[in-house]
Amino acid sequence: MSQYHVYSLPVELLDTLTPRNLINASQPPKPASPEPPEIATSTSGPRTCNICQGATFILLEDQRAHFRSDWHRYNVKTRLAGGKPVTESAFTQLVDALEDSLSGSESSSDEGDSSESDTVNNLVNKTKQKTRSPSPDEDRTRNAPQTALTWFHSPPSTQIGIYKALYSDPKDAWKYLDELREMQRSPEEGRTWAMFMVAGGHFAGAIVRVSRQEEVEDAVGKSGKKKPPKPKADTEVLRHKTFHRYTTRRKQGGSQSLNDNAKGNAKSAGALLRRYGEQSLRDDIRNLLLEWREEIDACERIWIRASGSNRKIFMGYDDAVIPKGDERLRTFPFPTRRPTQSELARCLLELTRVKVTHFTEEALREQDEAYIQTLPKPKPVPATPVPEPEKPKPLKLTKEEESLREKWSRLLEMVTKGRLEPLKAFWDREGSNIGSIDARIPEWTGERRATLLQVATQAGHEELIHWLLEEARADPTIPVPNPKLDDPDDADDGGNRSDASDTPKILPKGSRRTAYDLARSKNIRDVFRRCAAAHPDWWDWLGAGRVPSVLSRQMEQVQEEKKKERRKGLKDKVREREAREREKEKEQSSPPPVQEAPKPSIPHSNSMSNRLGGSSGSGQGVAGLTPEMRAKVERERRARAAEARMKVLGSR
Repeated sequence: MSQYHVYSLPVELLDTLTPRNLINASQPPKPASPEPPEIATSTSGPRTCNICQGATFILLEDQRAHFRSDWHRYNVKTRLAGGKPVTESAFTQLVDALEDSLSGSESSSDEGDSSESDTVNNLVNKTKQKTRSPSPDEDRTRNAPQTALTWFHSPPSTQIGIYKALYSDPKDAWKYLDELREMQRSPEEGRTWAMFMVAGGHFAGAIVRVSRQEEVEDAVGKSGKKKPPKPKADTEVLRHKTFHRYTTRRKQGGSQSLNDNAKGNAKSAGALLRRYGEQSLRDDIRNLLLEWREEIDACERIWIRASGSNRKIFMGYDDAVIPKGDERLRTFPFPTRRPTQSELARCLLELTRVKVTHFTEEALREQDEAYIQTLPKPKPVPATPVPEPEKPKPLKLTKEEESLREKWSRLLEMVTKGRLEPLKAFWDREGSNIGSIDARIPEWTGERRATLLQVATQAGHEELIHWLLEEARADPTIPVPNPKLDDPDDADDGGNRSDASDTPKILPKGSRRTAYDLARSKNIRDVFRRCAAAHPDWWDWLGAGRVPSVLSRQMEQVQEEKKKERRKGLKDKVREREAREREKEKEQSSPPPVQEAPKPSIPHSNSMSNRLGGSSGSGQGVAGLTPEMRAKVERERRARAAEARMKVLGSR
């Protein structure tokens, strides 16, 4: 175990310390490169160097010799790199650590100057490496896990570790070294800590002095000789207290208050005792804090080990000794055991003793590289998505506007579905509120047509269209909205195409479609033509209405007569065709008899005739039969012959 105390480090060790590794910390901004110092040329008074600390010269030759020395050149290069110049004694220690003997700068030989320059460069480069260990992968070390210790390096192979919680600002790693040097200066009244632990009903607290004011006392004996002072302990326990209360059930864990919050108040005797123990423990600790108020106020650090519920014992109540959010508050940066006086002593020793290791620069560099390789690779930064344009907020409608929108929605639904009777009743009741029958449909409905007549025509409801034209007197000359208003002369414009079969598909230039052009069946178109014939003076049917012709009753009667004549003619033609087909079928069903030439008779023996089961004249019996009938007769004949043979064989 190290014998170094964090508040009494040797001066020789402090002068050579540099931060070991500042992983996860960014480099501080380097100061601007200083201008080269001006050489004092005055012959009167002492001469000095503006870079090297404490360098004074009487003679001009001594000053010039200093400018050629390794110490001065090292300080110049260190300052240009953003570092701080060192004293002559510190430079000597760095040279000894480098294990190279640097010759004096008075030599004027080229070889000596070259070797000295190389040595100074090596020393500067090594100092840079000691200031901050190389980080091969900055992205991977930036998010590396933090440790409780901060390490410093002292050449050639000594490293010391100190807990970050000892510093006033544990997050500012660049001030660790300066603050460590300030820690060696003990205040007049000494440096004290307050340490408290509470867990499972056990409490331990102490006020300790971690550093004392340096006092030099000469002990004079009877012989009049001075005696060496006795070594004093680095730490001293000023006050301490421990006690225990019954707050936790044996082998169960958890305080009684937490169990009550989770499951409700228990009514057992043990639960009552544990609640009383918690109250007694809280009161005893707060009374102890009041008794130690003066010592606690003078403490530099306050160390508390307590859970979330137990932490409320120390702070957050009226007239609390330790204010909430106090900058002196710290938690123990390592695991602790049951709160006892010996555990407090162990934690005090762990906090104040410096951790010491001995690794060379090469071993440290290998450790850094191996550690960086174990770190997870940084995740790729996702591309920032393009913010979507804000959607326009819906306008707040008044009650009148909401009522009007509801009426239009109902009206369009009835027209689209062809519900004539509900439409008549609705129009008689709400027609005056909506407007005329030719009122333009609002844009918010999303309807592409302009009027109710155009919507009904597009849907193809014949009775509804007749009511709109005859009774409601809807205007058929209103043009259909064109989506390409900016280019009305475009021949390929779909908005000017007519759906009616009796009108040109591509309309003339300058003309627009009307309700008649939306009709997709002859019956719908005839409704427009009948109205045009019945009421020719209502609208410009044949012009602006784009109705090609009217359809009167007389014209319909003539068309009906022509249809009847055409039907009668078609029926006569069908009858004639059927009669001709029947005659052809009769002719095919009774063909003339075919006379075959007599075949010469071939004599057959009786044995052969009996064997086959037929007679000599059997061939004449199948004359005039179809091939199928002949095959059937042949099969029957052969069957009879086989039966005859079986009888003959059976008689034998």
